[in-house]
Amino acid sequence: MSLATRNGSGSVDAPVNPPTVVRQRRVRPGLLGLAVLLIALGGLGAAFAVTSVRATGSYLAVARPVEVGREISAGDLVTVPVAGGQGLRPVPAGRLDEVVGKRAAVALLPGTLLTLGQVTDAPLLGPGQQQIALGLKTAQVPARELHPGDKVLLVSTPDKNADDNTAAAGTRFTATVIDMVSPANDSRVLYLALLTRDVPAVVALASQERLAVVLTEAA
Repeated sequence: MSLATRNGSGSVDAPVNPPTVVRQRRVRPGLLGLAVLLIALGGLGAAFAVTSVRATGSYLAVARPVEVGREISAGDLVTVPVAGGQGLRPVPAGRLDEVVGKRAAVALLPGTLLTLGQVTDAPLLGPGQQQIALGLKTAQVPARELHPGDKVLLVSTPDKNADDNTAAAGTRFTATVIDMVSPANDSRVLYLALLTRDVPAVVALASQERLAVVLTEAA
């Protein structure tokens, strides 16, 4: 709609347009809340990404087999990146110097992360001791798992080929578990620290399958 005005001289001015009224849009509360939620979720996603990156670190892993009791060298280990690692306690790569020179408390297998519980600076073989390995069936092992430091008793069993009258009481030998390996078949390999003087007799009895293993003290 246009308006025409007349001034005092009788002339007619040009039409005057009425002012334009701008209608303001109403912001729906639901859309506003959705926008705030999306912004918050975006911030949480960024925070999670930063946390994941920070959780990635360098740790020590076994590069080649290390037998029980052998000293660990720098060549036995390799540095690998590990992300997360929740529930794991691998040795950080920066602590390499603390591990090199110590002995393997258990058999170290390539491709596995190294933990401090797998190394020791305590002597596994005491003075006057030697290490032997016994091949046993699962039923001959006195516990589901034997651990380094467990104390066991080796008892000789009677000779089946001997007369009953000559079957003497079993001879006993004390030993300390160094490690136990469980192959895929129904057998166990038990590594023991034994007094040097007892080694010949135990080896002979083991060859005749005349040894029983008794767990006397858990580590």
